[in-house]
Amino acid sequence: MTIYFGPFVVTRQVFYKSKHSFALVNLKPLLPGHVLVCPFRVVPRIRDLTAEEMADLFVTVQKVSKVIEDVYQGQSLNIAVQDGPLAGQSVPHVHCHIIPRKLNDLPDVDDVYKLLNSKDADIELSFEQLKARNRAMISPDVPDSERQPRSEEEMWTEATFLASQFTTSGKL
Repeated sequence: MTIYFGPFVVTRQVFYKSKHSFALVNLKPLLPGHVLVCPFRVVPRIRDLTAEEMADLFVTVQKVSKVIEDVYQGQSLNIAVQDGPLAGQSVPHVHCHIIPRKLNDLPDVDDVYKLLNSKDADIELSFEQLKARNRAMISPDVPDSERQPRSEEEMWTEATFLASQFTTSGKL
């Protein structure tokens, strides 16, 4: 089964699936462990989801959050939805960002919101950059404008590892 995030095929980036939702690793994570949870049905806004899809999406967010927080030794999580282009949504497909947080991971705790809304977080631009240069991600202490998209292989490796955590973590 081919899985789409908006117009993009992301099947190899997916590490968890439920009845109506999936979780995938991020092309350009803002911090280590930054993943996305999306409904299988490609719809642009939360209001477009059925009640069953909505419930499944947030149960999936909860399950994935537990594993991500453990795997990346997070002390807290940012869980964010940018619902529409004026809210900063760069791909017209409902998605929840899950970002594990640690003390002093950014200069200011709220800097994550600036990063989420930056031009550099634009996934369409990121996919174009991936095509142009298949380089590894630069560490998070590098300015946001210098972060590079990860390669398909890097994302597949992380997705495979995270998928294995759902059977070994005891969190589900």
